[in-house]
Parts: sequence; C-alpha cells; structure tokens
Amino acid sequence: MNRDKNDAVRISEDVLDISRNRLLVNLRFMDTALSFHCRELYNGSFSTDGRTLYYDPAFVLRTYSASKELLTRTYLHTVLHCVFCHPFTGADIDRRLWDLACDIASESVICELDLPCTRSDDDGRRRDLLRKIRRETGFLTAEKIYSALRREELEAADTDEKLRKLEDLFMADDHSLWYSGSDQPPAVQTVLSGDAKLDQDDLTLQDEWKKIAEQIEMEIETFAKVRGKFASSLLQNLRAVNREKYDYSEFLRKFAAVNETVKVSDDEFDYIYYNYGLQHYHKMPLIEPLEYREDNKIRDFVIAIDTSGSVAGEEVQSFLQKTYNILKNRESFHNMINVHIVQCDAQIQSDEVIHSPEDFERYLETMEIRGLGGTDFRPVFEYVDRLLKEGVFSDLKGLIYFTDGLGIYPPSKPDYRTAFVFVESGYNVPEVPVWAMKVVLRPDEL
Repeated sequence: MNRDKNDAVRISEDVLDISRNRLLVNLRFMDTALSFHCRELYNGSFSTDGRTLYYDPAFVLRTYSASKELLTRTYLHTVLHCVFCHPFTGADIDRRLWDLACDIASESVICELDLPCTRSDDDGRRRDLLRKIRRETGFLTAEKIYSALRREELEAADTDEKLRKLEDLFMADDHSLWYSGSDQPPAVQTVLSGDAKLDQDDLTLQDEWKKIAEQIEMEIETFAKVRGKFASSLLQNLRAVNREKYDYSEFLRKFAAVNETVKVSDDEFDYIYYNYGLQHYHKMPLIEPLEYREDNKIRDFVIAIDTSGSVAGEEVQSFLQKTYNILKNRESFHNMINVHIVQCDAQIQSDEVIHSPEDFERYLETMEIRGLGGTDFRPVFEYVDRLLKEGVFSDLKGLIYFTDGLGIYPPSKPDYRTAFVFVESGYNVPEVPVWAMKVVLRPDEL
C-alpha cells in the first residue's frame, strides 16, 4: 500500500513538472512565480498558503488523465492567485464573495492568454460571462469584481443561485489556507500541525509576491508591445497589486499647520513641584506651568472638486464625507478654521467657506454638484492666488484637488503645497506636474 502511495506521489510530481514546463514555454516572464515547491496534501485538490503549492496526488492524476490542459490550467490558476496577492486579505472580508472574485480574476487572465496548454471546452461560456462582468466593473481585478458582487448581493433576490453558477464555472482550487485560524478544514489542520506550518509573517510573504509581480509587470510591458492583446487583463491585475497604497488620513495631516496653542503641556509640567511652591513659598509656584505647546491643527486650506462630466457625483460626495470624517475630530481643527470648498469644471462654479465642523456637516447635507462641463484646473489656482492677495488666508498650507486627472494643469508651481487625489478606475492614473503630490484611492476606500 505504501509503495502504491509513493508511486502516486512520484508520478504526480512528474506530472506537475510537465504542467509547469508547458507553462514556462509560453510564460517565461513567470519563471519565478511558477517555481513552487510542490508538497503533498490530501484535501482533494490544489491549495496554497502563498509559499507552497499543496496538492492531492489522487486529484492530480485523476485530472491529468481526464485532461492535461485542465491540470495545467489549474496550476496556473493557483499561481496567479499568489501573483495578484489574493491570499493576503483582511479579516473582515466576505470569504465566499472574495474567493469567487479572485477565481474570476484568475480565469479572466487565463481566458485572455488563450494558451493551447490551458484551453477548456467551457471557455466560450466563461468569456460570455466575463464580457458581462467587465461591463459592470470596467476591469477584471478581484477588488472590482468583489465590489460588484457585494452590490448585487444587496440588490438581487436570487443571489445565491447566481453565485453557485459562477462558482461552478470559475472555481478551480481550494482557498482554505488563505484564512488562518481554528476554522481550517481538518485535512489542512493536519498538515499545518507538522513541519509545513503556515508562515505567520504574512506581510513579509506578501512583499515577496509584490516583488515578483513588479518583475512580471516590467517584463510583460515589453512583451505586450509584440502581442498587445496578450497582456491586457494580466497587466491590469499586476498594476492593481503594484500601485502604491496610501493612507489618506496620514496624507491629510501633511496639510496641518503648526500652531502655538495655550494649553498646559502634561509632558513637561510637574505638578508636584508646582504645588510644593504654593504650600511653602507663600502661594508662589516653584515652577510656572508651561502653558504653550505646538499642535498640528488644520486651519487654512482649500479642497477643490472637479465637477466635470467625467467625475461621478457619488464619488465627490464620498470623498468629502471621508475628508470630513478625518477632520471632525476637533483636535484636528484650529479654533477658527478657514477651509474653502471650491467646485470647478472649466470655470469656478462655487466656493463654500467652512469655519467649523458644523459648517462642514451642513455643507454635506445640502451640497449640490454644479458644472458638468469640461475640465481645466487653472481657474482654481488663479482663484486661490487672488484670495491670497486679498488676504483671505493667513497661513494657507495647501490645496487638495479631487479629480479624474483629465484636465489642463497650471504651467508653474504655486506658492502652496498641492495634491491631486484620484479614484482608481482601472485605467492608468494620469501623471501630475512634478511640483504636485498624487494620491490614488480605491473606490472602497472612499
């Protein structure tokens, strides 16, 4: 019996090597990603923790006997999950929807690659569905598909049946190892209790895959010039992985002004010596309290909103709400703030002045988008420059411009810091002038 088992393991490893080599012939830029160390795991299919490809020899041999292409496809499907960092997700994710979104993203790339060694009789059905999903999401990355699935789950009555049909068509491997914890299936727990324990440093592992994704993107950019259609979905997913992540809360604090406020500094003031002086030196404090300290509080800045026809009103509302949520902690506000919210398409449409959190709340409740014409950033900068000359701002620290980026930029650097904030749409984010900062937010970050 052991001999039969060992033979199955040996043959299945040989079969996996054949599948990997078939992929390498066509995808040489993925050589590092495909260099998984295979490891036996009796859980019925393929699974990965991001470091090791686990497999069931019986599943491998059964699949290979039925279709060499199907096994090669499953191998590539699982590897793509790692390249796109699908296993490294937050604890609050809806696992079923995230698993399905990741499977659809991986299969979209495989369908577009259309390699002879991965073709399937179901590819026609998959492509029909992928075209429908693309019309909904724009680009077939896991994040965008997941957002679309969540919206549909809230709106559709027959969601469960639709999800099952999608799972039947796109699911290829097991994702149990993506989620650490006691709820792992028994077969997975058995393996993890041995010498193949899941690496706990997920961030380090994720960084390793990001480096691999960066390398693939760099190489495929050149390859795509030869075969343009080959790389579209693959590049979209790689760019989603490789784009820089931003913490908008931290970014907004860069616009805080350093001000001296009248407030006892608890770190520097010692009440023991102070009270000692009051008691023993005729009510004369031994040490005067340090009543001044420096605080980073936001006072003067401008929020410019691109209200051209290409910018969605819902995104504008969400962006302002997010900005307010960050600022509404009163410790972030100066006693009297002077925030101008300027709407502009190709010309200034409105300027609302905010002096308090209450003003901001009222604006959010009553805001109307005005404009919807073309896009020209220059009027906002000309307008702010005029306000500066008129003495409207005493200490202007910066201007934050929310836009899709498709507009005319000023020819020269202003006298204040400027940042352009974009919402990721799947398209390449436009470049900004060298004197400006750039922040890219995902739709789910708004």
